[in-house]
Parts: sequence; structure tokens; C-alpha cells
Amino acid sequence: MDGWMASRIRLCRSRLYWVKTDWIAAMSVQVVAAKMAEVELKDVPNKELSAVSPVAPKTDEKGLSNTDLNASATSPAVEPAVKGDPSPLSSAPSTAKIPQASAMKRPDPQQNGGEAFVNRDGTVAEAPRMKKIQFADQKQEFNKRPTKIGRRSLSRSISQSSTDSYSSAASYTDSSDDETSPRDKQQKNSKGNGDFCIKNIKQADFGRREIEIAEQEMPALMALRKRAQGEKPLAGAKVVGCTHITAQTAVLMETLSALGAQCRWAACNIYSTQNEVAAALAEGGFSVFAWKGESEDDFWWCIDRCVNLEGWQPNMILDDGGDLTHWIYKKYPNMFKKIKGIVEESVTGVHRLYQLSKAGKLCVPAMNVNDSVTKQKFDNLYCCRESILDGLKRTTDVMFGGKQVVVCGYGEVGKGCCAALKAMGSIVYVTEIDPICALQACMDGFRLVKLNEVIRQVDIVITCTGNKNVVVRENLDRMKNGCIVCNMGHSNTEIDVASLRTPELTWERVRSQVDHVIWPDGKRIVLLAEGRLLNLSCSTVPTFVLSITATTQALALIELYNAPEGRYKQDVYLLPKKMDEYVASLHLPTFDAHLTELTDEQAKYLGLNKNGPFKPNYYRRVAVRSL
Repeated sequence: MDGWMASRIRLCRSRLYWVKTDWIAAMSVQVVAAKMAEVELKDVPNKELSAVSPVAPKTDEKGLSNTDLNASATSPAVEPAVKGDPSPLSSAPSTAKIPQASAMKRPDPQQNGGEAFVNRDGTVAEAPRMKKIQFADQKQEFNKRPTKIGRRSLSRSISQSSTDSYSSAASYTDSSDDETSPRDKQQKNSKGNGDFCIKNIKQADFGRREIEIAEQEMPALMALRKRAQGEKPLAGAKVVGCTHITAQTAVLMETLSALGAQCRWAACNIYSTQNEVAAALAEGGFSVFAWKGESEDDFWWCIDRCVNLEGWQPNMILDDGGDLTHWIYKKYPNMFKKIKGIVEESVTGVHRLYQLSKAGKLCVPAMNVNDSVTKQKFDNLYCCRESILDGLKRTTDVMFGGKQVVVCGYGEVGKGCCAALKAMGSIVYVTEIDPICALQACMDGFRLVKLNEVIRQVDIVITCTGNKNVVVRENLDRMKNGCIVCNMGHSNTEIDVASLRTPELTWERVRSQVDHVIWPDGKRIVLLAEGRLLNLSCSTVPTFVLSITATTQALALIELYNAPEGRYKQDVYLLPKKMDEYVASLHLPTFDAHLTELTDEQAKYLGLNKNGPFKPNYYRRVAVRSL
């Protein structure tokens, strides 16, 4: 026990020794510094010392404070004073002021990095400082006051970086734009043309860059343009279109123009328009009527402006969702006397066309692009497989791993959504009405359920059926707090959003296209894009996949416009297999892919032409549509 106590005493003594040594060393440094300052003070006249305030820096005749002068002092100027050489201090009054300010003013440690010491006579001295190095370009950069545009851009990059996209539906918007409706503005492009209605024509240059980027990922349309240099297969065509106005659509419109067509365009979704792209199209001479965030009234007004123009009669319709076709049937039915055909690309629009055909009201041929192989197998599947994650992540910052998700519908869109979410570690349930699609879901490893069975436990609900009232108020009432609800189908009818606009529920806009709907007990659900198409409203879509769909649309227009009278009746048609295969072949060079060619013997054995089509028209590459 005595030995242990002795060792502890020795340890304490050693620690006290080193503490004392450190303290002595620190005091020595302060004493030396104080002596240095005292030497400086002895060489400065008393009248000069009294003229300097120990609190506020003195300003000379040129408007420079002692702080500015002090910043120019360096360590060599102090060294002679320490050695007792008075010449640097006494040779001229101006040189004496530099150490004087250093001795008398208490520096700001955060600005200069120095320390202040109090001398025996009560004056304040400053320890020598190292001169700070500042590059000229850096000084100019940080001293420059940001311009109005610069401040706006900085603010925008901070506040909107998680939701904006510079290449798709969440489009560039200048925060300086006022809230005036584009319908109340008088805008003209650089050529004096004002036959358009968009958000801001000044964004045209930015939109042009977006279009140029998209062109690089749309090889088939660019190939069609080159082939159209000698021939104009759409010469005389007057195409009125109603689709998502994005950079990819702009490439399609400019391709149709290169093929000889005149185009007038409106948006099929009030949230999917890229304002900068619409501006670029208007600057290029296209009649575009669309902007991001239209009201319902604006939506139909824009469609009417496209159609109703004195002296201009459309003869082809390119539609996405059937709204344009519906409007012409409702308001201008006589126009169908000169319209040669309709090209429709969505499940919703195709369904409406089949209803018209069944009722005997379809008075022109229509091409069902949605059920073509190049649309179903690529746009619906691969595009949605990538864009579903992008849309959810941009709007909610949600982590997918371990989340329980129910996907309503297992068509090609549903297949893409389920595959993406499963790959990210989500637990995915599927609802389906079609036994074939349901069996596919089961064999792909998903559990088939009814929505009511899982609605209380899931974290995310996604609809992709093309139907109406898939998620109703009863389902919404039973959802857990924080449940995310969104739609990947074309129409906003899949989620019964209207049932949520009641007095007892509170709507809170938390981000662009993100609303919290709050119940009286505090429960809230996260509704994206007000139930409209998620990916084109809130995120980006792969340009290359859209190139396949856009090329299919262009070829369908060419086919209907140039078809001899009698080839197509007043009915809905699928794209010929040969045309599907041609669209696919135009995109293969991008992958440096090389097709194997049949020998004459092989072609004879299979009963095929060596150049295709390789599948008969009755062959079903496409799964049954999920409605």
C-alpha cells in the first residue's frame, strides 16, 4: 500500500512540474512581447501617442483607417525597433505612425489573428502578426456585389434544387417572372410573330440548348430529317398536336416541320410543359400555346387557340390522352371533313377512340400507337422503370429500402414501376383485374392483393391503370400518416382528388407539385402532382426511350397522311409490324449492335422475307392492356 501511495505522489509531482514549466514558458512569451511593444513606445513621441485613440481607429486625410495602415505593416518593419535601431521610426513622421497604431490599437482577433497585451503603463500592445496573402482574383470575386440576376440564380439554386429539372417536366422557371397570366401578355418573337402564348419568350436561348441536348439522344428522328432533305412526305400536312411539351417533343415537332408539315401545339398536361422549350419553339416560328401550371380553364383555352384559327384548317391530329380529339368533336365537328387521321399514344386516349368506334361516332381512321410494340415494350416499360424512382426521390427524398409499396395495375407501366422498386429493396404488392397480368405479377415474385388488404400498412401508393377512381376517399381515409400517393397513368382520374377538397381537410403546399393533405386528427398524406402524371410533372424521362415513341408517331402520321383512299376505314388500327421493326432498327446503331441476317435457306424454312416482318400480325409481343 505504501509503495502504491509513493508512486501516485511521484506521478502528481511530475504532472505539476510540467504544468508549471508550460506556465512559465507562456508567461515568458508574453513578457517578451510586452518588452517589444515597450521598446516601440519609447521611440514614439508622446504627442503622437496621445493623438491616437485606444478604442477607435484613426482615419487619415485619405480616408484610410489605421486598420488599413496596419494591414500593410510587415514583420521586417518591427525588427529594427527590437534591435534598438531608431532610424525606421524617427526618419519620418509617416513611418512612425505604423508601429504607433500597432502598439495602441486593440486588434480584432477574428480579423487579424493577433493578440492584445496590456503594458505596465496601461497602454495596449499587439504581438507581431504574419502577413495574410490574398490573391487578387479572389479579392475581386468576393468583394463584387452580386447582380440582381446573380442573386436570383443563387436563391433559386438553393431553394429549388431538389425539385427542378433542366431537361424535363419540372422545368426552368425564372423567379423574377410576375404572376400575370400569359393570356394577358402581348409577346412577340424576334421576327415579330405573336401567334403563340407561353410563359416567357426570353427563355428561348435556354430552351434551345435543351433541344440540342435532346437531339443527341434521338438518333431515329435525326435520321428521318436527313432522309427528308430530298423528299417531303408530309408536304401540305397541317398537324395540330396536344402532347407533353418537352425538349423531346420539340425534336419531334421540328422533325415534322423538316418533313414538310405545319404544326400548332398545346399541352396535354397542365404541369408537364417546359417553359424554356415552349419559348424556343415560339422563337423558332411554331404556334405553341402552353405553360407550366395552367388552370383547367387555361388548358381548354390553349387547345381552342390551336384549333380555331381563321384561314387554317388542320388535316392531321396527334393526340396524347384524347382531349384534343374530344374538343374538336365537341366544338368543331365539321373539321373532320378534312382531317385524314388521328394518331393517339396513350392508354386513356386509345380507350376513348375505341369507345367512339364502338358507338359509330369515329369518322376518320385512327392509329393506336400506344399498343404498338415500340411504345409498350420501351416507353411504357423502360421509361417508367427509371422515371418512377426519379419522380419520388425529387419530390419526397424518400428512401426506398424497406418501404412497403402497392402498385395498382401490372401492365407495362406497372411492370416497370415494380421492377425498379423491388431492385431498390422495397416490399412491393400488386393489385390487378386481369388474370393474365395477375399471373405475371405472381411469377415475377410480387404478392397479388386487393387494395383494402394493405392500405393501412403501405408507405407508398402508385396507380398505373388508365382507369378512374382506383384510389377513392375511403382508401385515403384509411392510409397511415405520411403515406405517399401518386399516379403514373396519363389521366388524373385514377386518384379521387376531388373528394379531398372538403372543408375539414387542410391542404398545405410544401414543395412544387407536393401537397400535404391534413386530416382533423393531424394525420397527413403526401399527394404528388395533384394526382396527375408523376414522371413528366415532377422529374425527367429518358430521352432515348422517347425517341422510339416519337419516331413511331412520326411514321404513323406519314402512313395515314399518304395512305391511298380506302386503305384505312373509320376505325382504330395498330401500327404494321414492319413499321415497328423499322423503328427499332433505326436505334440499334447507338449500341453498336449488329443484326444477324437469315440465309435464303433459313428464310424459306420459316416462310419469311429476309428483310421482315419477322412476326405475323396476330403474334402478341404485348401483354394484355391493364385497365
